[in-house]
Amino acid sequence: MASLPAGSSPRSLGYYFPAEFAPHTATWLSWPHKTASWPGKLEMIYPGYCQFIRTVAEHESICINVNNQDMKEGATRLLQEAGADMSQIQFFFHPTNDAWCRDHGPAFLINPNAVNKKVIVDWGYNAWGNKYPPYDLDDRIPTLIGQHCGIPVYHPGIVMEGGSVEFNGQGTLLTSTACLLNPNRNPHLNQEQIEGYLRDFYGVEQILWVGEGIVGDDTDGHIDDTVRFVNHDTVLTVVEENKNDPNHALLQDNLAQLKQMRLLNGKQLNIIELPMPDPVEYEDQRLPASYANFYICNGAVVVPTFRCDKDEKALQIIQQSFPTRKVVGIDSTDIIWGLGSFHCLSQQEPAV
Repeated sequence: MASLPAGSSPRSLGYYFPAEFAPHTATWLSWPHKTASWPGKLEMIYPGYCQFIRTVAEHESICINVNNQDMKEGATRLLQEAGADMSQIQFFFHPTNDAWCRDHGPAFLINPNAVNKKVIVDWGYNAWGNKYPPYDLDDRIPTLIGQHCGIPVYHPGIVMEGGSVEFNGQGTLLTSTACLLNPNRNPHLNQEQIEGYLRDFYGVEQILWVGEGIVGDDTDGHIDDTVRFVNHDTVLTVVEENKNDPNHALLQDNLAQLKQMRLLNGKQLNIIELPMPDPVEYEDQRLPASYANFYICNGAVVVPTFRCDKDEKALQIIQQSFPTRKVVGIDSTDIIWGLGSFHCLSQQEPAV
């Protein structure tokens, strides 16, 4: 594997984490196999999951972590049945505990002027505050990918999840205090110290904080369910119209915080409001259904839908926000029983 200068950070060497709407080389996934993540429903998620892969594969390569040959063959069969372009899909024997590649997958940073144009940051991973052990296999995924691809790997030594951070590609990172300051992640670090790690290992200049995540989110408030950059200075943020819904007040608080924010150039954010779907419940549990958990690939935006009257309005708003991409809604009603959707399941590899 390529070596790194001693004592360096990605930021000190000019690396940064691009926005998701920047061009991709590939999308990384970890094939779902953990029955405990979808109790009684694992088989039901594969049609929507394979439709997601088929859609993204029309625009970029797909890299899928699988545990063994049997899993690869089963995944291949399901993807072929779904009509996916198998020439765009590559499998890697990188065993995982679970499917949430946004959080356990590699954070790819780029520097077009460096000898190594990409580096990987392998943050620590503890399954959202040690909620779902074991997670030892997931925690190794970024380094395995770095070794396979010959990409240098940094190990900051603290816990961080890809779904907890959002980037505009021009020096700004958005996150939530509910997640990053939760004592179940890095209890030895205060906010200022965490910001130092974010700057050094994501290559950003500015950290903007909202307060909360949505009800039912077992990640303690990941930003990818609430606020997403659609370009360098515009965000989509979810709002709940029903004042009796527990999400209403906390999302209004987030909206008020967003309105106070200024980017590095001093400008306010352009804020586009996105409705929340009607509550999705299963076995008396409120699930973290949100249209904000969309995934941006090179030519499309894949949006979770929930068999709800608001689906069409949300798709129209997102389409207006991405005029050069095709917005595709895919039913995520079964997938969300795992407490995440398409963004949580995927991690982009940027092009350089």
